[in-house]
Amino acid sequence: MRGGFLVGAGYALRGARLLKQPGLRRFVIGPLVINVLVFSAALAGLGTLFEQTLATLFPDLPEWLAWLAWLLFGALLLLTLFFTFSLVANVIASPFNGLLAEAVERHLAAPDAPLPFDWRSLFAEAGRAFAGALRKLAYIGLRALPLLLLSVIPGLNLLAPALWLLFGAWMLAIEYLDCPLGNHGEVFPAAVARLREARAMALGFGVVLSLMTMVPVLNFLAMPVGVAGATVMYVERFRR
Repeated sequence: MRGGFLVGAGYALRGARLLKQPGLRRFVIGPLVINVLVFSAALAGLGTLFEQTLATLFPDLPEWLAWLAWLLFGALLLLTLFFTFSLVANVIASPFNGLLAEAVERHLAAPDAPLPFDWRSLFAEAGRAFAGALRKLAYIGLRALPLLLLSVIPGLNLLAPALWLLFGAWMLAIEYLDCPLGNHGEVFPAAVARLREARAMALGFGVVLSLMTMVPVLNFLAMPVGVAGATVMYVERFRR
């Protein structure tokens, strides 16, 4: 047993604290800017999409049930869209995330050592990172299909918001642990195999990050927090 749910949640919080370190801030700029752009686009279209979809699915809904439909469907749409946009942002930012994971690991080993940012390393990282990100997208997409089908089945779709939260938590844990693993030559799906040994810890870590993606302002920080927290987890729990 490598750790429980609260241990995993603690790694997310430790990742947030690490971002305050002056030497690490320059490595956060790339993921932060990409997250801001992607989530701003998501928020801009979310309201219109929500109203149009609700009107299409429930055209004759009684007024006294409207609030429940808005609540359940709103939660489902919010979880689905923010999980989707998190994956898109992670693909775009994958080279920056690899450098951030490397910088966090060096900081943990030598907190007072300088952490230079090298643009050549970023470009060298880009090819490997994008290839790995596409493999992860394929893995996640195949497993999301059954959940998407469940989300449109009357009755069963009442379970969908909770299932999306758990599914998103698991996938975000895989996504971010893959960053430090990739820096050490352990390519995807190595993160899946590692986290199967500590499912509760992975869910605790991922649930905190999933909730962050749904809170304005905090959602912009979810990606760098996830990378930093997963790197601490890798160093303390998984490094061989």
